[in-house]
Amino acid sequence: MCGDNCPIEMGCCGCFGFLRKPQRSLVPIRGTGPRFSQEFLLPEGGDDVDGALFNADGTEIMNGNVSGFRPPSKGAEEILLFRARSGLICREIPVKETRQVIRTEDENGNKMVNEYVREYKIGSGSYGKVVLYRSTKDGKHYAIKVFHKSHLLKLRVAPSETAMTDVLREVSIMKMLDHPNIVNLIEVIDDPTTDHFYMVLEYVKGKRVCDGSGSCLSESTSRRYLRDIVAGLIYLHAHNIVHGDIKPDNLLVTSNGNVKIGDFSVSQVFEDDNDELRRSPGTPVFTAPECCLGVTYHGKAADTWAVGITLYCMVVGQYPFLGDTLQDTYDKIVNNPLTVPIDMNPLLRSLLEGLLCKDPKQRMTLRATAEHPWVVGDEGPISEFLCRCRRNSSS
Repeated sequence: MCGDNCPIEMGCCGCFGFLRKPQRSLVPIRGTGPRFSQEFLLPEGGDDVDGALFNADGTEIMNGNVSGFRPPSKGAEEILLFRARSGLICREIPVKETRQVIRTEDENGNKMVNEYVREYKIGSGSYGKVVLYRSTKDGKHYAIKVFHKSHLLKLRVAPSETAMTDVLREVSIMKMLDHPNIVNLIEVIDDPTTDHFYMVLEYVKGKRVCDGSGSCLSESTSRRYLRDIVAGLIYLHAHNIVHGDIKPDNLLVTSNGNVKIGDFSVSQVFEDDNDELRRSPGTPVFTAPECCLGVTYHGKAADTWAVGITLYCMVVGQYPFLGDTLQDTYDKIVNNPLTVPIDMNPLLRSLLEGLLCKDPKQRMTLRATAEHPWVVGDEGPISEFLCRCRRNSSS
């Protein structure tokens, strides 16, 4: 499947003409005149594969992220407060909130922040850096996002929002979540007397699900990873949360072979099922066709498209729509038909065809994906996780 087999074009719900507009100009992206290296169109890795999940990326061009999420009618904090008062928070153990930063050194001269001993940097992004720390209380490792509040407040990501808005929204969303396929937020350290802000996250010592470098995974491994991704994303969507940047960098495999979704820096939470957004903040090669034309779109369907691109990367070993520039990549996403190796499993082909349907109204849903014959395999349909807030609402 990953050799030199000639690819074949795939139909997609009869909808490949859905967004085909002869000579239509796509969304103008600043900086698309020069022919950028393809690395700018792809996910940005950290200094270490373990840190890529927590890279806090947020630049508009170099990371391919485009600001412009249309905010929900209520902010994340307001929605979170309402859910907390209604008993609709999944977490049984709240995120620890610490208002004091004590910076010291241990007996070996290693820098410390409160109980955490610094080991080494594992990632970086435009918002801040990510460092591996070890807790002196439980001996466990944690990935800690380190931000400078003054920098966040100066960095404007939208006309009425700064990077601080993004970070606080990420914290608010992660405070709600408790799922085996979601990276866990442990503690937030925010001392009003200092410029530092810390997010203490579960450290996932593993690898990305794939890297798009040409190597591919077996169908059985891809199926196992996909089941975890879909389970985690169904959970998020059931709670009206759009991730907004599903890609291998944000999907890490634990030592037990389980996948966890992380990096909620561009995610959005909604009051209800109305998940309409305006511009995609995600990475270009994972951007859905409807997000490329400057019109409103539905975030959940865009997340589902990104799942399809990720699956394609896992089983084929490359990206299905990748141009030499940002504009060329978006043009391929909108207009080019999907191609797959001629010897691909027909069930897998049908799944990719459904997930990568260019018409979002015809695109396969995550729930349909969970019941697709290729996904079901020998394990059965993916069962829905019964979280705490659902248990409370049904009791």
